[in-house]
Amino acid sequence: MAVEPSPAMPTVRMYATATCPYCLRAKQLLAHKGVTAIEEIRVDLEPAQRRAMMALTGRHTVPQIFIGDTHVGGCDDLMALEARGGLDALLAG
Repeated sequence: MAVEPSPAMPTVRMYATATCPYCLRAKQLLAHKGVTAIEEIRVDLEPAQRRAMMALTGRHTVPQIFIGDTHVGGCDDLMALEARGGLDALLAG
């Protein structure tokens, strides 16, 4: 589901599945940070998208999160970025 981000915030793109608890956790953190639009790419519905994700990231697990052109990684990577204080800056563009 593609939704337009706010003008100041870069696009957030997430490769995900419907039942992935890490995907849900990542979405909760992003929502808490003010992200109102996530371009979610469902790899459980479109197997070709999983192959595309793997080609982009070298990883096979979800979520795989991009903020703008930056590949953040998975949920643990997103949480670590927040703990280091880097998530706000990345979301600010």
